[in-house]
Amino acid sequence: MNRLSAKKRFRSDAKKRERNRHRKATLRTSLKNTELALQEGNVELAQQLCKKTTSLLDRAAGKGVIKKGTANRQKSRITRKLNTLVAQTA
Repeated sequence: MNRLSAKKRFRSDAKKRERNRHRKATLRTSLKNTELALQEGNVELAQQLCKKTTSLLDRAAGKGVIKKGTANRQKSRITRKLNTLVAQTA
């Protein structure tokens, strides 16, 4: 009985690991694209990407892929950079 549950645990862990890797990779890509838009000074694109990235960060934190404090810190940083960019262009 124990061997069967161990095999099942191994299979489910592999699925979870793959799912979490995909979520983290998507999140890193989104963060990178947001940073690039902020550095280029593209306000409209940066605002769209910031909204999308914030959503991804919240979702990843809710699923336990990253810690909630990490998500909050990253959201704060990109929002602060976005607000600075908007203030400069206005």
